[in-house]
Amino acid sequence: MPDRVGSILADPVTTHMKAELTRLRSGQTVAEVLAEVRASPPRGRIIYFYVVDAEGRLKGVVPTRRLLLSDPVTRIDDIMVKRVIGIPHTATVLDACEFFTMHKLLAFPVLDADRKLLGIVDVELYTGELAEIDADEPDTTRGDLFQLIGVHLTTAEQKSVGPAFRRRFPWLLCNVAGGLLAGLLTDIYSDVSVLIVVTPFIPVVLAVAESVAIQSVTLAIQLLHGLRPTWGMLPKVAGRESVVGLLLGLGCGLIVGVIAVIWMGKWWVGLSLFAGMAGGVAVAAAVGLSLPVVLKLLKRDPSIASGPIALAAADMAALLTFFNLARLLMR
Repeated sequence: MPDRVGSILADPVTTHMKAELTRLRSGQTVAEVLAEVRASPPRGRIIYFYVVDAEGRLKGVVPTRRLLLSDPVTRIDDIMVKRVIGIPHTATVLDACEFFTMHKLLAFPVLDADRKLLGIVDVELYTGELAEIDADEPDTTRGDLFQLIGVHLTTAEQKSVGPAFRRRFPWLLCNVAGGLLAGLLTDIYSDVSVLIVVTPFIPVVLAVAESVAIQSVTLAIQLLHGLRPTWGMLPKVAGRESVVGLLLGLGCGLIVGVIAVIWMGKWWVGLSLFAGMAGGVAVAAAVGLSLPVVLKLLKRDPSIASGPIALAAADMAALLTFFNLARLLMR
């Protein structure tokens, strides 16, 4: 099932789109549009009226309610919604699934590089794919595809407390160990950590690193649904996520660093926060995305184990980077 789901999700979205749809022309009136629609009724239950110019470029979408209730002489350009979310023709089915999850619409136009309307893709196509898989595959495999489009099936029903405890408790020890190690690091770097200009910012550094780590873990678990991981993919995904983490850390570090300089009047505190958060968050992001892949390859459940381990690793990376830079710059 994972291979089959993966192949479907990797399909170009253009292979699943409907090319036959009602295209309205910019400059038409409501009366003209209604006459055309009556003469050639649109197919399907999900109907969006897209407006294009003479070259076929998408200009807007007309809600059905507005079309029916507007004066017949009104130009559709005056009632259309001009800001339309479109899916690029280079997107995959998985990309389209993310559009449906994020924007909560029933259909999206598929556009080429010049915003020419190629067709539409709607949720009926996805329910059709799911129904086909449902007929051939066992129930336990359908959750993977549903979760990829943001519909999480109920898998948390616990019939026995004991197994649930034994499954989750060992991984929480990673958090306990991480907290103890954080305390140890604070003690080792007491020349820095107890300074009144540093102490208030330790929770901020940890919070940002942990948040990014959890975000990365969540993205990795979503990526693993319907995809068979390999050791070869690790460097690529970890490298890309570390760059994203670096940018996130630089943004947060700049804000916190400027506040620290204004608040404490110490330039080295602001600089160590800026660089420390950038480095710590980059590591946290790479670890957060890599861990689920590694655990999956080791036949462990990434949804249970990844979070605690990633949080502990994020704490260590953030504190070590922050404290070492602060110690170096304060001299």
